[in-house]
Amino acid sequence: MIAAPEIPSEFSYTQDTDTRFSSDTDFSEDPDGRGANSAKGKGGKKGKKAAGEKGKGGKGAGRINGHHQENGMENMMLFEVVKLGRSAMQSVVDDWIESYKHDRDVALLDLINFFIQCSGCKANTVVTDGEMFRNMQNSEIIRRMTEEFDEDSGDYPLTIAGPQWKKFKSSFCEFILVLVRQCQYSIIYDEYMMDTVISLLTGLSDSQVRAFRHTSTLAAMKLMTALVNVALNLSINMDNTQRQYEAERNKMVAKRANDRLELLLQKRKELQENQDEIENMMNAIFKGVFVHRYRDSIAEIRAICIEEIGVWMKLYSDAFLNDSYLKYVGWTMHDKQGEVRLKCLTALQGLYYNRELNARLELFTSRFKDRIVSMTLDKEYDVAVQAIKLLTLVLNSTDEVLTPEDCESVYHLVYSAHRPVAVAAGEFLYKKLFSQREPEEEGAPKRRGRQSPNANLIKTTVFFFLESELHEHAAYLVDSLWECGAELLKDWECMISLLLDDPLPGEEALTDRQETALIEIMLCTVRQAAECHPPVGRGTGKRVMTAKEKKTQLDDRTRMTELFAVALPPLLAKYAVDAEKVTNLLQLPQFFDLEIYTTGRLEKHLESLLRQIREIVEKHTDTEVLESCSKTYHALCNEEFTIFNRVDIARSQLLDELVDKFNRLLEDFLQEGEDADEDDAYQVLSTLKRITAFHNAHDLSGWDLFTSNFKLLNTGIENGDMPEQIVIHSLQCTHYVILWHLAKSSEGSSRKDDLVTLRKQMRAFCMMCQRYLTNVNTAVKEQAFTILCDLLLIFSHQMVSGSREHLESLIYSPEDSLQSELLSFILNHVFIDQDDDTNSTDGQQDDEAVKIEALHKRRNLLAAYCKLIIYCVVEMKTGADIFKQYMRYYNDYGDIIKETMSKTRQIDKIQCAKTLILSLQQLFNEMLSELGHGFDRSSSAFCGIKELARRFSLTFGLDQVKTRDAIAMLHKDGIEFAFKDPSPQGEGGPPLNLAFLDILSEFSSKLMRQDKRTVLFILNSLQAGGDDDTMSVMSGYSSRGSSIRSKKAKPPAAAAGTSAAKRKLPEEESSSSSEVWQQSMQTPVMMPSPHLTSTAMRDPKRGRDDSYMGTPQHHQTPMDYNRRGTGLMEEDEEPIVEDVMMSSEGRMDDLNEGMDFDTMDIDLPPSKNRRERSELKPDYFDPASIMDESVRGASLCAAHSG
Repeated sequence: MIAAPEIPSEFSYTQDTDTRFSSDTDFSEDPDGRGANSAKGKGGKKGKKAAGEKGKGGKGAGRINGHHQENGMENMMLFEVVKLGRSAMQSVVDDWIESYKHDRDVALLDLINFFIQCSGCKANTVVTDGEMFRNMQNSEIIRRMTEEFDEDSGDYPLTIAGPQWKKFKSSFCEFILVLVRQCQYSIIYDEYMMDTVISLLTGLSDSQVRAFRHTSTLAAMKLMTALVNVALNLSINMDNTQRQYEAERNKMVAKRANDRLELLLQKRKELQENQDEIENMMNAIFKGVFVHRYRDSIAEIRAICIEEIGVWMKLYSDAFLNDSYLKYVGWTMHDKQGEVRLKCLTALQGLYYNRELNARLELFTSRFKDRIVSMTLDKEYDVAVQAIKLLTLVLNSTDEVLTPEDCESVYHLVYSAHRPVAVAAGEFLYKKLFSQREPEEEGAPKRRGRQSPNANLIKTTVFFFLESELHEHAAYLVDSLWECGAELLKDWECMISLLLDDPLPGEEALTDRQETALIEIMLCTVRQAAECHPPVGRGTGKRVMTAKEKKTQLDDRTRMTELFAVALPPLLAKYAVDAEKVTNLLQLPQFFDLEIYTTGRLEKHLESLLRQIREIVEKHTDTEVLESCSKTYHALCNEEFTIFNRVDIARSQLLDELVDKFNRLLEDFLQEGEDADEDDAYQVLSTLKRITAFHNAHDLSGWDLFTSNFKLLNTGIENGDMPEQIVIHSLQCTHYVILWHLAKSSEGSSRKDDLVTLRKQMRAFCMMCQRYLTNVNTAVKEQAFTILCDLLLIFSHQMVSGSREHLESLIYSPEDSLQSELLSFILNHVFIDQDDDTNSTDGQQDDEAVKIEALHKRRNLLAAYCKLIIYCVVEMKTGADIFKQYMRYYNDYGDIIKETMSKTRQIDKIQCAKTLILSLQQLFNEMLSELGHGFDRSSSAFCGIKELARRFSLTFGLDQVKTRDAIAMLHKDGIEFAFKDPSPQGEGGPPLNLAFLDILSEFSSKLMRQDKRTVLFILNSLQAGGDDDTMSVMSGYSSRGSSIRSKKAKPPAAAAGTSAAKRKLPEEESSSSSEVWQQSMQTPVMMPSPHLTSTAMRDPKRGRDDSYMGTPQHHQTPMDYNRRGTGLMEEDEEPIVEDVMMSSEGRMDDLNEGMDFDTMDIDLPPSKNRRERSELKPDYFDPASIMDESVRGASLCAAHSG
């Protein structure tokens, strides 16, 4: 490694060098009455000391901070004072300086002991008196410190946790800075104190003990920073002295004061000598500590070095801001630890922020720009944020450095799901594309609307949005730009003008696609202003707003309501036939302050809005448009506002007409029967879709919709030719009728007759849905299944909780036949290959979006059924057919199945264990039927079952006491199954299912020691002289039971005298084994169920979790069933510890070490279809909402133990 050259003895300092010192820097104010060159301490200025030479004197008794106390207080050493942090640091240092002037050996001994104690050694155990201090070399001091250090705990003041140590680091650093500042005029030049301290810290920084290395490096770096301040102060004084000298010399001879010239020359000479000494000290620290420790094996030490060199370059740029020092920051940007990379970026930000320094950074920028750009994709989000901010500063300094490709790599990060990254990228985008506005003429009236300066900027936003090809994520783009461009994004008047007004002469009008994008962006800005929180997928939750933010929110809502209350009706009229535009526009009233309609006298605009919504309902049949209309009516029908009556009348009139029309059309449609044409069916369907959309948000109990819909569904069952969409929407509408009826009954004010009616309607509708499970149309069956699962869950035994005992008569438990049909549906429609999905038709098998949508639908179906299992609506044993698919369909449904196993175990550990073993038994029987009883145990089918058993065993965790009952019951059922069926070879042969013991052995590591003996006893009692095959299994099982996951022992050779005739399992032994199990299980170990959660493992090559929980995955890796140690629920391999600094592949000829770095995947939000549905309908029950972090941590430990 090339160290920085020694700082030359003479510098050319600029006159306007910045300084952090106060104005009292003139040496005429030297408290000792002399310049630093005459700083001689007690014995005058000395020559350089030999290594290890020390001053003399001993520590006096009865001193505090080195000086006597008159009142007899106990001694308090520097370490204790700094640790407490109660005294002003300057007074502490002043006391020490007084002590140093009185007896510098004693004071220096206090200072040395201070650094020793800060390194983690006890007080006065290394250097106890002045005689020892005088005679010991630094190496001897460090050796004794090493002996005294408590290596078992490894704690030292900089790392100890606790309230009393919380501020120790800051107090420690402050003490060093204040010490040098207070000693800068005399003591630091006596060639005694600084030489001793620097020598000790340099030696400690080379120690193998982390505590010494860490503490001394921090002290040395802060000492260097303090010396840089002194050097800067000297530089300013030298410049001032030089100017005074030049001014005096240029005077006329008669007015020139020769005595003053001689004084100024002497002062300049003294300052130069002081400067030389300071430079020597800084060189000693830099070469002795920094050059070695910036590449230390401990990341925190490396970070300290980089942080401080950034301070030096910013503070004293004339001396440090050059390539000799910048190269260390550039090299360290490739560090393996994000903490160190982060310090590099923050150090560079301080340099690039000052535009006067940009010229000195040109070479560095050209050499390391590509690295900085690549760090915007760093796997550590904090590093990525700071890299983007650094590029923004580079962009501010000059536009020529960053190429279009560099900028584009930052642009797309505005769509990142990590909000700080997106906000930083949004600021970069705003600076690049939107910072140049058209200048407004002074005195000219402010241009508004289409002619405002923001018009072109809004168009630019639309163009960028369309070119990014992520059209469904306008909310993410708006949120990214909100903090830096809120004024632009809230210029709704300009947006309205761009949509409604004709283009100006020579101005190009917006295309249809651009208008659609502008409306979507406008809606997102309105939502952001009204809700004041990030969109779904960003942010950790709602935060408490400040008073200023609340006022801004109210002002924005008032202004947007005043604007859009007037502009929305003409916008709806203009785009009435465009479903996408209308859907977005209709969402605007949800964010209005409805009181403005009354206070602003805008009732006529409300009438116009209601009229436009009614016309849209009559024109459109698209579900999204109709749902938007329904939500808009729901938002406007707020009883708190005076406009409620007006809106309610309009809504009732519309619904009256729709229901009357539906009943009339339905009666005619049913009478025509098979003679009904497509036009009649379309009329019924369109009216039914409108009613269903409104019934979702509005209570239509006043209109008897159950009778008509039930008649329609019943006719569909009898005739079998009802159009698919009519049946689907009729099922949904009837479902809403039931739910609204239940909502009213839950309030407690309903009559008994209403409950009876609801019970009859609910049961009749459930039977109707059950009949539709056998429909020939897949979409109809899926709708019936989903609704049926929802109803069974809603009307289960849990509906009476929360003081709702009056609803007990509504509880509905499914019969066995219904449970069987539901399970059969799952097996036939969920656990299928992608190519077998009948929904992917019309030649779209290869369309990735269609495949993802189909998978999303199947996941919803499986989650709906799994909820029935975990809420005990269906029997837990039905989960065996689900659990056995865990390995085969892990990529698609692994998270759902595993969470189901976890929840069932919390409900009943023993029944869950019986279900798991049942699933393995089912797979074993299926394998026997396929391969026969003479199968090969190395076959993929058998190994796959064993691997599944191993995965199941990992879910039980580490606490054997809590899982004892479940594991014992699992072994009991497994052993009984293994010996249940006789041998197909006849009497004397091994039992048919004997090989199942090999599968069961995967759970043996979870048995407690006493239970292992019980299992072994039962096996021995069942085995009594088995053949080679039997003995092989027994031996393997016993060896597995004695040690966790040990290799199977070789089977013993069969005894020569073994009888050829084998016996069947006698009934007496079977009953005796059962008694043994009963005795074994009498031990009372009823512990609470362990809370195990889904522990989907992260791919080590990716920067985020790609499971469907959180961020949906878009590609999946096929699972090898026969491999162990990789993939699901496994502990990832421990990463290989690499050298802390790697080479940069030949970037610098003088650097011979390799550098490597990690980047993250861009965390973009999911695709439109996945995202929208995840917002409206949760994919499956969210385990994160019921699990805390401690439980997840325990679960991870459990998975790792496997």
